[in-house]
Amino acid sequence: MIWPVVKALLGHYRRHPLQILMVWLGLTLGVSILVGVLAINQHAQSSYETGGRLFANPLPYRIVPQNIANKIPQAFYVHLRRQGYSQCAPFEFYRVRTEDGVDVTIVGTDPLSLIQLNSSDSLDQLTLLRLLEHPHPVLASQAFLDFMDWENGDVIPLMNGNSIGPVVLDKDEFVKGPNLLADLAYIREIRQSSGLSFIGCSEMPQAKLNALAESLPPGMKLKKSDQSELIALTQAFHLNLTALGMLSFLVGLFIFYQAMSLSLIQRQPIVGILRQAGVAGWQLIIALTIELVLLVLVSWILGNAFGLMLANQLLPAVSSSLGALYNANVELKLNWSWNWSRYSLLMVICGAAISCFWPLIRLLRSQPIRLTARLSLVRFAGKEFSWQALIAAVLCTIALAIYQAPQTIFSGFVIIALMLVGVALFMPFVVFEVLNQLSFRLKSMKVRLFFADAAASMSYRGLAMMAFTLAMTANIGVETVVGSFRATTHKWLEQRLAADIYVSPSKESADIVSRWLLRQPEVKGVWHRWEAELPTPKGTLDVVSIGSSLEELNGLSVKVTMPMFWEMLHSSRSVMISESMALKNNIRIGQKIPLPAPLGQDWLVTGVYYDYGNPYDQVLVSHGSWKATLKTNGSIALGIDLYDKSDRGELVGKLVQKYRLPAERIVENEILHARAMALFDRTFGIADSLGNITLVIAVFGIFLSTLAGEISRQRNTILMRCFGISTAELLTIGGLQLLMFGLISTLIALPLGLALANNVVELILKFAFGWTMQVHVIPWEYAKTIAIALLALVVAGIFPIWQVIIRSPMKSLRDAL
Repeated sequence: MIWPVVKALLGHYRRHPLQILMVWLGLTLGVSILVGVLAINQHAQSSYETGGRLFANPLPYRIVPQNIANKIPQAFYVHLRRQGYSQCAPFEFYRVRTEDGVDVTIVGTDPLSLIQLNSSDSLDQLTLLRLLEHPHPVLASQAFLDFMDWENGDVIPLMNGNSIGPVVLDKDEFVKGPNLLADLAYIREIRQSSGLSFIGCSEMPQAKLNALAESLPPGMKLKKSDQSELIALTQAFHLNLTALGMLSFLVGLFIFYQAMSLSLIQRQPIVGILRQAGVAGWQLIIALTIELVLLVLVSWILGNAFGLMLANQLLPAVSSSLGALYNANVELKLNWSWNWSRYSLLMVICGAAISCFWPLIRLLRSQPIRLTARLSLVRFAGKEFSWQALIAAVLCTIALAIYQAPQTIFSGFVIIALMLVGVALFMPFVVFEVLNQLSFRLKSMKVRLFFADAAASMSYRGLAMMAFTLAMTANIGVETVVGSFRATTHKWLEQRLAADIYVSPSKESADIVSRWLLRQPEVKGVWHRWEAELPTPKGTLDVVSIGSSLEELNGLSVKVTMPMFWEMLHSSRSVMISESMALKNNIRIGQKIPLPAPLGQDWLVTGVYYDYGNPYDQVLVSHGSWKATLKTNGSIALGIDLYDKSDRGELVGKLVQKYRLPAERIVENEILHARAMALFDRTFGIADSLGNITLVIAVFGIFLSTLAGEISRQRNTILMRCFGISTAELLTIGGLQLLMFGLISTLIALPLGLALANNVVELILKFAFGWTMQVHVIPWEYAKTIAIALLALVVAGIFPIWQVIIRSPMKSLRDAL
């Protein structure tokens, strides 16, 4: 008995195939983005477990210089090999920019050492040995070649006029992540530098490892890949991706809710007939549950497939960003995993059950005689919207209560979610009441008809408006956050990069280089900046020195200070701290704080400054305090201020010629600024892409749901046409109604999106990164987003009306009845 009922209910989709597409679309696209984000996050975190896994054979130990600006002498690596440390291989990183403006990292190494480290019999040794041939090839994975749109054998032109390659495909999947592997001698040839970035070592007996650590000379340290440190640094990055995925899933769920609600309403007559024919309520529940299970399974399977495709498309950009930001190497190949797939199945089951609960209860509680009546096809929406408004009020009250409590990252996300859902639920009630009042109070008959018809259509359009508003809000919020962050970072870099040239000499030669620079006629001043990383129980502390010149003061982005803070910093035991350190540790100006040895206790905090480029806590001390405590520990950099900025190239040439400094130790202001902004755009381009995909899902879903709703209202349109309303008037009414709904949604989404952006800054970024900034309005971006969305909305509404108009009125009326 159940199967005939199932067939009778599913037969509805033969007459309305667009609805099954809409139901599938809402769940599938929502699941696909959620799955894509979950897959990327889990894949990245699993990659952290192997730490420095640049190749198929992981190298968990690294010998690195204590000063990041220094290099490991190649002679030390030769010494290690002579001592019997065959488990180690040399590595040199060289970052180049292609002619297209894309930054690429070339990893130089000794192919023979890697062959000795590899224990797999399946590796084609000739592939690595080819790196020794001339012209020197570079090895790349297939995923990286696809991402860069390169072909096997291509020669890649660089921005500086040189070229690298040919590029050789790694058929044995030896190279991991977005890197190119080359012979170390080739790096020396194109870079004209000496020294190694680090020496990687595979597993070895503990006694041999201890002997290696003890044999290291001053200035080097043995470091094991720290998974927990990478996870802590990247937690906020992955948290923001998850939030965007959940928001996209919510938009898809609203579309699904709209489609299922409309589908159950339109099946009221057949449900009434089945009830009158003796079908019990429990049988209807089983039949509808079977339908829902089929929809969920199909949407989940296809959503997983599309999500995996999306993840593989976004993974190279995510890997590149994490590598540049946190030196994390994320593999570019992502495979299906039951872990995130199981989580997505749970989410889609819960979401579908919540979406279908109330429409199903409403259908089953209605009397069969009322279900078979034609008038029940258009339900009275006012009461349901009132219940939605009540739920919205409860959600907003809960959000306000959470906002008053001590805040965390999790509570920030909860507040934002409650705010978005609350406003979306409240909106149909307000719009319905306003339209209903206008339909009774205006004098013009046609205008009253316009608003009365619009109010009646809210039963179909209400949920579509909610999904549309949420998608617009999310997109405006993401655009605002990214745009504000970009403007803030740009301004901060302009202020912090006050010097025209930055040089990183060795500690021994710093004073000599500084005195020589001061004798040059084009040099206005030279600033010294010492920097060291000190371990603390709470993590790494970055200590930086600053001079007393006015130019260095102007280059400091100050947030809040004590009176006479600059004088106190240079004349007493005082420090300034970064904003993130102040927020994370709840430190205020005027407070005395302890610092790790050799700095000691009781340092007065005279000010807090903005710092958007450092993942660690940072303190700023005067040169006098540095010399008294840290002496010559750490690294030193020189900032060169010129009278005429056009003299930069000439001075850099003289500096390189006289002191033979490697090119990477001399950076011009404009180049450093351009690199930082390029890294920013690449990192936040991921969030922007997900925001755009969310809007595309919403616009496509709104298009189909609006189209289905308008097709359901064709009988009203036909009747108005039979009563003498002209074709132009029908098109005008349909188009203006949808344009009105779109504009109302936009008017709500604009302030809500700005509020979302402000909450993200105040509740998420503040606790995740320790950053605050001013929210910037970007009207031209909003206008583009709104124009595209409104166009899709109006076209969706006019299309079914045009289908009615091109047919004769009587034939259309007969078909509708």
